[in-house]
Amino acid sequence: MTSTKPPVLWLNVAIFALTFLVAVVATPLYGYFVGFDGAQWLMLLIAFSFCGMSITAGYHRLWSHKTYEANAVVRFIFAIGGAFALQNSILHWSSDHRIHHRYVDNNDKDPYSAKMGFFYSHIGWMLREYQASRYSDYSNCRDLQKDKIVMWQHKFYVPLAILTNIGIPLLFGFVHGDIWGALLLVGVVRLVLSHHTTFFINSLAHIWGSQPYTEKNTARDNGLLAFLTFGEGYHNFHHIFENDYRNGIRWWQFDPTKWLIKSLSWVGATKNLRISPEDRIEKAKARMLHNRVQKKLMTNLASQSTELKLARLDEEYEQLLQKIADYYDAKKRLLELKKKKLLKHYESFEFLQQYKAMKQRLEEQQRSWHQLTAQYV
Repeated sequence: MTSTKPPVLWLNVAIFALTFLVAVVATPLYGYFVGFDGAQWLMLLIAFSFCGMSITAGYHRLWSHKTYEANAVVRFIFAIGGAFALQNSILHWSSDHRIHHRYVDNNDKDPYSAKMGFFYSHIGWMLREYQASRYSDYSNCRDLQKDKIVMWQHKFYVPLAILTNIGIPLLFGFVHGDIWGALLLVGVVRLVLSHHTTFFINSLAHIWGSQPYTEKNTARDNGLLAFLTFGEGYHNFHHIFENDYRNGIRWWQFDPTKWLIKSLSWVGATKNLRISPEDRIEKAKARMLHNRVQKKLMTNLASQSTELKLARLDEEYEQLLQKIADYYDAKKRLLELKKKKLLKHYESFEFLQQYKAMKQRLEEQQRSWHQLTAQYV
């Protein structure tokens, strides 16, 4: 007995198919016969960035995960940009995303489970009425229903989406003097780029990349995807530390969404930026590496040599965890002393020396740990 497939969502199919065809066929032909100038390409970049950051900084990190707070002006701008990105309302998007995090990789509950395959997690889940029962169930977003801007955008999402997706390119085209060029490049190409780069987070970011923090789900860290998605590519980190306003936690990791949120905090437009404790991040990485090396060693036939290596691994791992705990406890106390301006006291000076010694011992242990595990990974 064959199972009946859910009904096709023909409006979604039409939007995705037609915009893609116009972007890859009509736009290059127009470019060849008429051409695009620098102002049009710049507007494409601006519009694409506006849509992308409204999703990453707004829909994702602000509303879905509550990793920071933003004033009404910022929330309004993100609400308009989200409608322009044509990815449903804030309320609907956030509800889906919270379900995804709660039931990640569960094919029956995760709206875009990566275990259903690339096509399904990328776009297929939006082409049929899969899990139709959740479409109007926003019980997991009661907090967002108290946000007047969220509910205003949800109520008027369709007219806002039409107004932004047609009105903004038309206005630019009228001012610039090439309406058809603007509709193609700023309207359609921008929309297709916005759609598929965002969809990469549901698909490629669960397939391609490394897993430095956890193997409990399919999420991956991928620097290239971070470049294409305004910093969202550090997805393995995000799935274990979802309440952190950052995805790229190192200064050298490309995360313009993090930079935007932080910059806005300097002028008071955002506040209460949440970050994960450093010791938890370090312990998660150490635990992941320990488990990986342990599995590799245990694939060998049981022998005295293997047992000795496993014992050494466990010993180094426990020492590393202890030194991480000692150092970050001391660092926390140091920050408290700085706040209270007590570092001039003799006792505080003595503690500062102890803190430096703890930091040095941790660095030495980290070197020893990396030298040991480098032999097996």
